[in-house]
Amino acid sequence: MTTRRPRPPAARVDTGIRGRAALLTPVAEGHRDRHWCRDEPLRLEGVAEAERFIERVGFAACLTDARRPGPSLYIAVCGRRDVVMPRNVQKDEEASHTWLLKDDLLRRGKVYYAKLARGKAMFLAPRMVPHFQAIWGVRRAEEGSRLGADARAILRVLRREWEMSTADLRADSGVTERPAFTRALDQLQAAMLVIPSEVHYRPKFTYIWTLAVGRFPDQLRRRVSRDAALKEVARAFLTSAGMTVPGELARVTGLSRVDAGLGNRALVAEGAAVSPQRGVYLLPGL
Repeated sequence: MTTRRPRPPAARVDTGIRGRAALLTPVAEGHRDRHWCRDEPLRLEGVAEAERFIERVGFAACLTDARRPGPSLYIAVCGRRDVVMPRNVQKDEEASHTWLLKDDLLRRGKVYYAKLARGKAMFLAPRMVPHFQAIWGVRRAEEGSRLGADARAILRVLRREWEMSTADLRADSGVTERPAFTRALDQLQAAMLVIPSEVHYRPKFTYIWTLAVGRFPDQLRRRVSRDAALKEVARAFLTSAGMTVPGELARVTGLSRVDAGLGNRALVAEGAAVSPQRGVYLLPGL
């Protein structure tokens, strides 16, 4: 009787910044420079440019730097590939400009902004809203089982009043403890039910909160299958990234690695991507 040798453990792939850099080809890095505005001549200045950038890439983080993968408004404002957020962001001109652009984007309401999966503050192009909703959204019939009591209390107030400042919403909902209120709002944003619609700095700093369906009714009411949504999220990222490495799509979007793999493999089956090795996907011809 032969003894079966144990299979050696699979090699771990370094998906940190140095690991990604080792796997990405120079062509893919150049593709990202162009699409993610990581080049000085392409850097963003005005709010209309920022809206076009978000529409082009499909989704983008707000204030992430080169230490995290994916398109970022802050990196696009800086126009550099290797930008790192300084410790003292209040005195950093580029960080301040990004923050003010974020405020303008909120007011104009042409792109979706909220803390989504895993608390990631992200912008979505309107075309991507139905796909994120299909993956992470909470339907009205599911609210009782998927939302906490504090989140449901806040939602009831907003459905009655439509929009409210942070302080008024805390008072009217009865969720007066700041940590509990913040957790509930984060849950409502991740469920794609509530978004910040405006920010005021005087007489004191506050967000104005509103129902997401009020700003994006058609997109949030459009039904998309989960499989189709995973494929379209993967497509949007690969189109702007040119190439994805193991774990990257999951880290950028908040998807599980299983779901990210399903989306990427659907692109391969369609002929919209090629996979030269496990976990690596490229645009054909790149």
